[in-house]
Amino acid sequence: MLFNSFVFVAFLGVVLPLYYALSHRWQNRMLLVASYIFYGYWDWRFLSLLAASSCVDYCVGRWMEALSDPRRRRALIMVSICVNLGLLGFFKYFDFFVESTADLLASMGLNVNMPLLHVVLPVGISFYTFQSLAYTIDVYRGTQKAARNFFDFLLYVSYFPQLVAGPIERASHLLPQIERPRRVDQTQLASGAQLMLWGYVKKVVVADGLAPYVDACFSDYGNLSAGALLLGVYAFAFQIYADFSGYSDIARGVSRIMGIELMENFRQPYWSRNITEFWRRWHISLSTYLRDYLYVPLGGNRKGLRRQYINLALTMLLGGLWHGAAWTFVVWGGLHGIYLAVHKAWTRGRKITAEGPPGSLREWVVYGLKCVATFHLVCLAWVFFRGESEMQVEGYLIGMMGLFTSWDFSIAPAIHGLPQALIVLAGITAIIDGASWYRRRETPFDYATPAWIRTAGYAVALLLLAYVRENSGETFIYFQF
Repeated sequence: MLFNSFVFVAFLGVVLPLYYALSHRWQNRMLLVASYIFYGYWDWRFLSLLAASSCVDYCVGRWMEALSDPRRRRALIMVSICVNLGLLGFFKYFDFFVESTADLLASMGLNVNMPLLHVVLPVGISFYTFQSLAYTIDVYRGTQKAARNFFDFLLYVSYFPQLVAGPIERASHLLPQIERPRRVDQTQLASGAQLMLWGYVKKVVVADGLAPYVDACFSDYGNLSAGALLLGVYAFAFQIYADFSGYSDIARGVSRIMGIELMENFRQPYWSRNITEFWRRWHISLSTYLRDYLYVPLGGNRKGLRRQYINLALTMLLGGLWHGAAWTFVVWGGLHGIYLAVHKAWTRGRKITAEGPPGSLREWVVYGLKCVATFHLVCLAWVFFRGESEMQVEGYLIGMMGLFTSWDFSIAPAIHGLPQALIVLAGITAIIDGASWYRRRETPFDYATPAWIRTAGYAVALLLLAYVRENSGETFIYFQF
């Protein structure tokens, strides 16, 4: 079920009145049923995977907490790891590894016909398996108490606002909110509605508006100028950000109007001055997950600079593979690993903090140059993320290299209107993010903003949505990750 569909609006129209009318216990039961309906609307057959992962981890958590024998506890955590990563590996990576093995053997002169399963990738499996696995790891580490109520734990794993595309919530943050009674006040309703509104603007207006141009650029890269290909990368950079951060905003807004707070997943990442800061602002729930459950266990920065660089590279390589079963995603992750390692070496261990808005004109100029440089490094990596094959990525990069010999920005008929659309839609994103970043808040407006400005801003947002809604309907990029 897509957030940007009338079915979801009808779904909320049923869920919210019931939610507000019920007591805490029955709120949770109703949300559990609603979450399974939400997920099963796509394909009810995969509800069994969601239930199986949840049941195994609930039992593992309870048993681990009751045991003191380290060996038996380790055996149980291995059960959870094998079940969750086994499900993820089978559905997402089986064909990928089989094809890669066949290609490797073929390069050695051994042509082997290896069977492929061609299984459908269940929606959100990368998210809910990671979320459920984090719970059992925390119980094993002793930092999280095992859930007592089975149905509350099922809801923790399947909670519909963040089920299919995050944020990847920790049990220490989400589970207590599910277990205790909730009260929703007017402030939560207002701020939740604002998050939903700006999330829909990002998704429906910006991301869906740029999607046709991005598709045209990447499908017809051989016939476009180098400048047009560069504009296509810029368009994808804003498309994926508006799409994914828009989803996160809608998810947080829907959850907030039910009295449950989800973690912030994006914090104006394109305003970052360096790549380390970018990853503290982009997909925060995943970057902190990889840090706590992969980078730190590998040794983090505790075993010298050389080992730290290796740990960064491994973490980002696996983070790239998490995004998709293709070598292009692995290269994307590896490239970011190189970025981070080089930046760590450049700063020589100095602590990197996200600074506030610059003060003087000189600081603004330096800040702007750093942001532009970081943005272009990220855009280079986006080519690997968006490319559907190694051949497409190679062709696209070769096409863009024409900028070194000729500044050809001619626009083909297939992408007529791209420069104008990019200026307008990227400008909308920059205004939304710029106001939020400068005032250090999650939405462009708050109660300190003059009423007439808020009213005008909301009116423009609603008019934009009304204008483009009939041409919308694109699925979220992260919908099937």
